[in-house]
This record gives sequence, structure tokens and C-alpha cells, in this order.
Amino acid sequence: MFLTFGEVMLRLAPDGNLRFDQALPGSLEATFGGGEANVAVSLAVLGAQARYMTALPANPIGEVLTRQLKGFGIDTGPIVSKKDGRLGIYFLETGANQRGSVVVYDRADSAISRTAPDEYDMEAALQGVEWVHITGITPAVSERAFLSTLALAEAAKKAGATVSCDLNFRKKLWKWRAGTEPSDLAQECMRKILVYVDVAIGNEEDASDVLGIASEGTELEKGVLNVEGYASVAAEIVSQFPSISKVAITLRESISASHNNWGAMLYDAESKSACFAPVDAEGAYTPYEIRDIVDRVGGGDSFCAGLIFAMGTGRYDDDADCLAFAVAASCLKHSIKGDFNYAKVGEVESLMAGNASGRVKR
Repeated sequence: MFLTFGEVMLRLAPDGNLRFDQALPGSLEATFGGGEANVAVSLAVLGAQARYMTALPANPIGEVLTRQLKGFGIDTGPIVSKKDGRLGIYFLETGANQRGSVVVYDRADSAISRTAPDEYDMEAALQGVEWVHITGITPAVSERAFLSTLALAEAAKKAGATVSCDLNFRKKLWKWRAGTEPSDLAQECMRKILVYVDVAIGNEEDASDVLGIASEGTELEKGVLNVEGYASVAAEIVSQFPSISKVAITLRESISASHNNWGAMLYDAESKSACFAPVDAEGAYTPYEIRDIVDRVGGGDSFCAGLIFAMGTGRYDDDADCLAFAVAASCLKHSIKGDFNYAKVGEVESLMAGNASGRVKR
């Protein structure tokens, strides 16, 4: 059983690539999404047993969301229903070509931000759980949300579960302590959480933003990555947090909003070695070229889910195959609208095998 914990929100987005100026006043598409919920859904779609813990408002919208999660086969038993607080919202304007996407948060006083650690039945939530996944997003929402994340990580570690954490720095958040810079607060809090983490996950920026560990030679604004340099980043993370046995870093080269190169690295602390995916026939790192991106939101979450599924179910024997599965799963997510990844195991493994033409299957 896999357990994820964190805030889920209502996502409101203009149709296609319309700007807010063009869509409002008018209609916005409403769906649900949020980092940890996205991972739970992906795990369920892949066929794993998933459980999700959060706090939701005790109103019809919270009930609709819970029913949708149950529809995926997710165990929603640990969800706390709150009479105070609301469902957070995020507005998404999807970019195209040289115009980047824009996210506007409206999540102050959400139910999860008002929920203290002792309001969750963590002991019950951890029953039968072998893997717990958390992120750096929920701790950024409020002090209570941070303390709840920290308490779950500690409890999971004591219970013998594997703990994974996606660093996920959000510079528009981490504002709950007046007078403290978001990056400073993030580093203070995430360092406390990482003490209990076994598998650390992040993107090209997260280690630098959250831990002050950067890859030399990387210029993200220009879409330039020093891929090999991330092995040194991972090694430094492991040296600072001995509990971490694996470090995964997604490698996105953003040529434009519509065209990204996509791959990842997985570092093993015991062997002090890194593998990359995808690779060509000679074993050289050759990222997927993703053109005409449909929706990149949730790409990192689908990577987390793919890696957790591959490692946690024992589907593959070595790190390279686990990483290849995670990268392929998240590559496919870029073709799927919404936060959730609906890619199934057969589709992921087909892409891993090199079937990337997108031909109609009849």
C-alpha cells in the first residue's frame, strides 16, 4: 500500500491556450489537482493500491472530490472533513511557444492549512503502508501543514515505511512566517523533513532553491543543463542527509513552452553511481523530445509516481529500469490534459521499448 499526503485544489483554466484577459469574464474549465493527489491517482491508474490523506471542507465540493478519488480506487479513509477552511484554488494560464504558463494561487485559509497534526489519525493511515510520499508544497502552505508533514514523515519512518519526498519549491508560497524570506523558510523546514526521507526527488532547480546545492554550468533560463553535474548535486545531498539512499532529479530542457527535452537521473548512495534515462542503443543519455506539449502541469508528479511504482512494487530489478519507467510515464503525461496522468503500464512500457511514433493502435 502507498500513502500520499498533501493539499488538493480546484484547478480553473481557460480553454486551450487562451489568456486570462481573453477568457474572463467567461467560462473556465474546472478540474482537481495537487502534487500529492496527482501521485496517488497515477499510482492507482498504474494498478497499485493507493491511499490519500488530506483535509477537505465539509461541503458538496469536498464530497465531489472525495468521490472522484474513490472512483480511481484510492482509499480515502484518512481524509479529514473540516467545518472550517475552504478548498484551495489555482488558476492556470497555459503558455505556448515563447510565452510561458502562469499560475495564480488562491489557497489562503484552506482546510489543510488549518489542520493540526493531532487532527489526523496517522496511526490508522499508516496501517499496511510500505511507502509514504510527501512533497515540499504542502509545508509551504502554513505552519500547521508543515508540522503535519513533518509528523507524518517521522511516524512513517518509525513504522518502517519507505519515505519519499519531492522537494518541489514554490517561490509564490512559503510566506507564513512574517519577516522570513521564502527560500530561507523552505530550507529551514525541508531540512527537518529530509532527516526522515529515504528517496529524495526534485527538478533541476529544487536542490539549489531548497538546499543551496547547484549544478555548475547549468543556465535554466537559456535551457542549458550540465547533466553530468547533477550526480555531484545528488552526492552532496546524500552527504548532508545520511538517511537518503536514492536521489532522483528530473532534467527538463525548456526550449519553449511547447517544446521540452525530458529525462532524469537516479543516484544510488551505496554505490555512489548515477544512471540516466532515456538512453540510446549505445547507452548514451538521449532525452525525449516533447513537441506540441498538451499540458506539462503534473509532469514531475507523474515521474514521482512512476518511480515509486517501479521501485515500490519490485517490478524491475535495477535502478536503470525503474528510472526508465518513471521518465516514460512522465513523458506521456505531457500529452494528457489536466493534473492527473492516465497513462497505463502497457503504454509506459511500450514507450520504454522505443515505440514513440504515436501511431493509431487498431
